[in-house]
Amino acid sequence: MDALGAPLLPRLLLEPTLLRTGMFDGAWWPRTNHVSAELPDLITALTAHLGRIVRVGLETAAWDAAPRTVTVNGLVVRISWFTGGNRTINVTRGFQDHFLLLVVPPGTDTRTASAAMIQASASENHRSAAELLRRRPGQTAGHG
Repeated sequence: MDALGAPLLPRLLLEPTLLRTGMFDGAWWPRTNHVSAELPDLITALTAHLGRIVRVGLETAAWDAAPRTVTVNGLVVRISWFTGGNRTINVTRGFQDHFLLLVVPPGTDTRTASAAMIQASASENHRSAAELLRRRPGQTAGHG
C-alpha cells in the first residue's frame, strides 16, 4: 500500500503464454522483505491473471515473518514455508495447479533485476535463479 492506502502495482512479469514450458513462469521483485506488506498486492495481481490463488510457498529466510495465512480481498490464502536459498515463490491455484516465480531480492540493482525478470518470464527459460540473479561485470549495487 502507498501512503494513501492504495495498493501498489507489484513489479511482476509473467511468461505471456502461461504454457509453463520453462523453469519459471515469471518473476516478482518485491520492494521490501515485509511479507504482510508485499504479498497482498502480489496475490491481487496474480488473481487477475491466473484466477483464485489458494496457496503460496515462500522461502523462510527471505522474509521478516512467517504467517500461516494472509487475507486478500476477503479470501484467506494459505502460506507454506520452506528452507533453502532458491529465490522462488510457488503459487497454487485450484487443485495442484502450480506456478513457479523467480523472486528478485529487494535492493537488487535495477539492471540485474530487469534482466533476471525478462529472462525468467521468457518461454522455454531453463536457467536457475542463481544464474538469473548473478550481477554482470560492471554493474554496481543500487535500488530500483
